[in-house]
Amino acid sequence: MADASLPGAGGGGTAAAPVAPGPVKGPGARPRRSIMGTPPWVAALFLLPALVLLGALVVYPIVFTVHRSLYDADGSGFVGLKNFGTVFSDHGILTAVRNNAIWVVVAPTVATALGLVFAVLTERVRWGTAFKLVVFMPMAISMLAAGIIFRLVYDQDPSRGVANAVVVAVHDTFTSNAAYPGARPRPNGDLAPTAGGSYTSKSTASVGTPADLPLVGIPQNKLPAGAQQARPAATKPDAVTGTVWLDFRPGGTGRPGVIDPGEKALSGVRVQAVKGGKVVASATSGKDGTYQLPGSAAGAQLRLPASNFSGKYNGIDWLGPNLVTPSIIASYVWMWAGFAMVLIAAGLAGVPRELLEQARVDGANEWQVFRRITVPLLAPVLVVVMVTLMINVLKIFDLVYIIAPGQTQENANVLALQLYLSSFGGGNDQGVGSAIGVILLLLVLPVMIVNIRRLRREGRR
Repeated sequence: MADASLPGAGGGGTAAAPVAPGPVKGPGARPRRSIMGTPPWVAALFLLPALVLLGALVVYPIVFTVHRSLYDADGSGFVGLKNFGTVFSDHGILTAVRNNAIWVVVAPTVATALGLVFAVLTERVRWGTAFKLVVFMPMAISMLAAGIIFRLVYDQDPSRGVANAVVVAVHDTFTSNAAYPGARPRPNGDLAPTAGGSYTSKSTASVGTPADLPLVGIPQNKLPAGAQQARPAATKPDAVTGTVWLDFRPGGTGRPGVIDPGEKALSGVRVQAVKGGKVVASATSGKDGTYQLPGSAAGAQLRLPASNFSGKYNGIDWLGPNLVTPSIIASYVWMWAGFAMVLIAAGLAGVPRELLEQARVDGANEWQVFRRITVPLLAPVLVVVMVTLMINVLKIFDLVYIIAPGQTQENANVLALQLYLSSFGGGNDQGVGSAIGVILLLLVLPVMIVNIRRLRREGRR
C-alpha cells in the first residue's frame, strides 16, 4: 500500500506542503559572497589601485587647494578668507567673473541650438553624412591649434584676416572708398577743419568769381592713374564755379593757391554749399578738377565732406575691447557645434517616426512638428549637451589665452585664465590662485549634482 503522506499517492490523505530550505548553519557553512559570486575583500582589492589613483589625482589636489587658499602668497602666513575677499574686490578678477557668466549663458546655448538645427536638417539632406563629417571635423583640432587659426582669422589686416577680408569686400561693394584719403588744405588757407573731419571755407561763394579749393598732403604716386592737369574754372554769371586740385608741383616750385603748370586735378571730390548748417547744393569735381554749383549756392560756405578724405576701410576690430569675448565665443561654437550635433542626431534617431507622421497627418506644419514634438522628445539629450558644455566653458582657458591680444586680454579674461595669471603668469600669488580654483569647483559642483541626479532618475526607469 502506498503511503498516504507521500505526494501523488493514492488514498484520501492530504499531501504535505513542500518546505523551503532554510539557511545553512554550522561549521560547514560557506562564506558570504557578492551577487557575482566574488568575496567583498577580493572586489576591494581590485578597486584599491583605482582608489589610490583617485585619491592622489583628485581628492588630494582638491584638499590641498582648499588649504592653500587660506594662506598668503608664499604660503607662510594664514590669512583665512582674505584671498576670497580679494577675488571679489579686484577689478580684473570681477571682469573674469562677468565674462565667465557670459560664456556659461551664451556658448552652450548657441552651440546646442546650432547642433539641433544641423541634426534636424541633415536628416533631409542627401549628403547629410558628409555634412555631419565637415561640421564635426573641428573637434579633431586641439584648442591650441584652433586658437592659432582664429587669431589669424580675426587679424585686423584684410590681406591676412579672413573675417575682415569678407567684411571689407562687402563694404566696398556697396560703399565707395574715399577719393583722396589723407588730403588736407594748406595751413592758414581759406579752408578750415570742421566737425566730422570735413573742411569748410571761411568765406562765402559768389557767382562770377571762381571759388578754388587747393589741397595738399597727397603723394604724387597716390594720385589716380591718368590724373589730368588742373584747369581754372570758367566764370558764369548764374553759377558758382571753382577748381579742386593738388596745390603742389614736383620740385616744390609752385605758388600757393595758384594753379601752376604740372599741378594735377583732383577729380571725384564732393563739394557742398552750406547755408545755416544745411546743404543747399552739391557737385562733384570733373577730370580737370572743375566743379559747378547753381546760382542758389551764392552766399554759402563751401564744404568738402569727410567722405572725400577718410582712410581706407579696414574692417572690424574683432579683437578690440568690445568684440573680443564674442569673437572667442564664436570660435568655441565653431569647435563644439559638431559635438552637439552628433549627440542630438543620435537622440533623434530614437524618436518614433510614427509620432511625427501622425502629427503631419493631423495638419501640423513642419515648424509645429519641430517645436511641439521633436524638441520635447529630445529634451533629455539637449539637457545632456547643455550640461556638458556648461562644465566645459567654466574651465575655458586655451582659446582666450591664445586669441586675445595682450592689449585686450584683460577684457576677455575668464576665471581659468585669471587662475593661471594670478598663480604663475606674473601675479605670483598662489593663495589668490587657489581661491579662484575653489570658486571654480563650487561653480561646477551644482551642475555636476544636477547631472548625476538626472542620470540616476533615468537609470531607475
